[in-house]
Amino acid sequence: MSQQSVPANASSRRHGRGWSSAFLLCLAMMAAAMAQCSEAGNSQASAPSTAPQTPTPESPPPPSPPPATDSAPAAPAGASGLKIDLSFVDKKSAAYSRFKSYVDSAVAGSPGYAFAASDAALMFRLSGGAKYCKLAVAMVEKQVADAEAAIASGGRPEISGDSYLEVGPNIADLALTLDSCATDIPADQRKRWSAYAEQAVWNVWHHGSAQWGGKPHPWTGWSTDNPGNNYYYSFLEATMYWALVSDSQTWMKDLRERRLPPLKAYFAKLPGGGSSEGTGYGAAHMRLYSLYRLWRDSTGEDLANASSHAHDSIAYWVHATVPTLDRFAPIGDQSRNSVPELYDYHRRLVLEARQLTNEPEALSMSSWWLNAISVPSMSGGFNSRYDLLPAGKGGDPPTRLTYLAEGTGHLFARTSWDKDAMWVSFVAGPYNESHAHQDQGSFTLFARDWLAVTENIWSHSGIQQGTEVHNVVRFERSNGSASQCAAPGGDLIVHQCESAESRSKLTVVPGTDGGFSATADLTPVYRGNPALGSWQRKLDFSGRKLTVRDQFKLGAGTRAIFQINVPVEPKVNGNEVVAGGLRVRVLEPANATISVHDWRKVDGQEFRSGWRIDIAGGQTGYLVELGEK
Repeated sequence: MSQQSVPANASSRRHGRGWSSAFLLCLAMMAAAMAQCSEAGNSQASAPSTAPQTPTPESPPPPSPPPATDSAPAAPAGASGLKIDLSFVDKKSAAYSRFKSYVDSAVAGSPGYAFAASDAALMFRLSGGAKYCKLAVAMVEKQVADAEAAIASGGRPEISGDSYLEVGPNIADLALTLDSCATDIPADQRKRWSAYAEQAVWNVWHHGSAQWGGKPHPWTGWSTDNPGNNYYYSFLEATMYWALVSDSQTWMKDLRERRLPPLKAYFAKLPGGGSSEGTGYGAAHMRLYSLYRLWRDSTGEDLANASSHAHDSIAYWVHATVPTLDRFAPIGDQSRNSVPELYDYHRRLVLEARQLTNEPEALSMSSWWLNAISVPSMSGGFNSRYDLLPAGKGGDPPTRLTYLAEGTGHLFARTSWDKDAMWVSFVAGPYNESHAHQDQGSFTLFARDWLAVTENIWSHSGIQQGTEVHNVVRFERSNGSASQCAAPGGDLIVHQCESAESRSKLTVVPGTDGGFSATADLTPVYRGNPALGSWQRKLDFSGRKLTVRDQFKLGAGTRAIFQINVPVEPKVNGNEVVAGGLRVRVLEPANATISVHDWRKVDGQEFRSGWRIDIAGGQTGYLVELGEK
């Protein structure tokens, strides 16, 4: 299973962001020519590893074409439109001391992993000190000089790699340094940096006509039209920072009229918070909420409160966290770490969201969560700046024990807020993002540890998306040659289909003590596949027991298998199965057959552990009860 700590969403501290001690010492002392060191990353760190090769529709260009390198206007040397409110920073706090020590180590030539120019520029804004600007300027100069060298040789600079995934943090480094350290940057240097930034941002939004040094370098345009994708936040970050620091009315108009409206419309459709990409890539909202702060501070416009999404996401993550307060619901791709353990990014997300609300209950539950989870402060120095955001003190858990995020169709419930509570999650909503899984209708059960959970968390990659690894009914057809959505030829499993029209229908009736009754129609996500006429699933949760009733209509030659993925080897005894602390009772049909599937025998390199309980024999439905042994 993947255990690295590099961001899954936008690995802004991966390629070309690690700097050797000797190199930074030279920067600190000489601010001269530098040789870049690249910190090795894991292939699972960035997402997605490959972007689709079919270009997306291209937006019409701004009024004027991209300026030629030798005639691009430079960002103004005086006050810019970039405003960052740092009044909340407590300079007597342990968090401030940690961040300052992290930056001072880099200045002294001993950088922490993924140290960035914006770290030094931010410390200059907080405390002054020419040494911080000297380092920031030298680092950005290296970025630009390397890009110029690549362009001069006919190539394209590193910032365009992986479908411009890193354009956001790189341009943010440049813009924050330009604004913070204006007196340290002469006019000719400012002009070179400006030409580079202008071209990078222009290329993002004009993939088909993208160019470097006058030479065409088109790219796919992956997610330039999808505000729900983590790449979009990087594109938005670059555009916002550059528009604000350059005082470009063209880019400000572009943001206000074409980039921000679809963003606001998208999140207005996700009441309840969370992400349609799931909880892995959904952590990218930490970057989105940071941009909300930047835009509010600089323009006065409150994007966060254009909808309830940012505010609701506090409650979403509190409820998505299991009772032991160290893990979370494993929904969708988990490419950073296949085991869904809370990390710096989740802490940052809630800190960022907390900074955007004044609602007392949200502030209280966020403070409680931030002070109670297994990540009491940032574990990585490169995330230490975000601990400057105040977590508050005290607070209380929510009064509610059930939570439905209507937009994503994610349901969470628990018997109490004690650590030994039983917790359940259920997925029945839209299936319209590439990092989402074929997990519509799936449930997860937890009591002190995982009882029933997707096999994906025990995989090496963390991106096993098929129905076979989730706790759903698996439908298998007899004719593998019939075409179906995104399925390889010969595949017998009936696939759920990723589509803008794929959305399960979910109704939830809350009960007492965290209980609920939830009814879901999963039929729409199969998009009319003749192998399956319909599938409805009903969950009843009460008294630390989960009862699952399925009703379905099968097409000719299709069979249905009720499956439960478990972390402990199951033992079958008649119509009962025990797997660790989980007891499963098959109530219907009476003649059901039960078998056990060992995932290690499928692929020992990918699946390091885990078993699946397969219950077969149902012609129209199943009734299964899950509880503790």
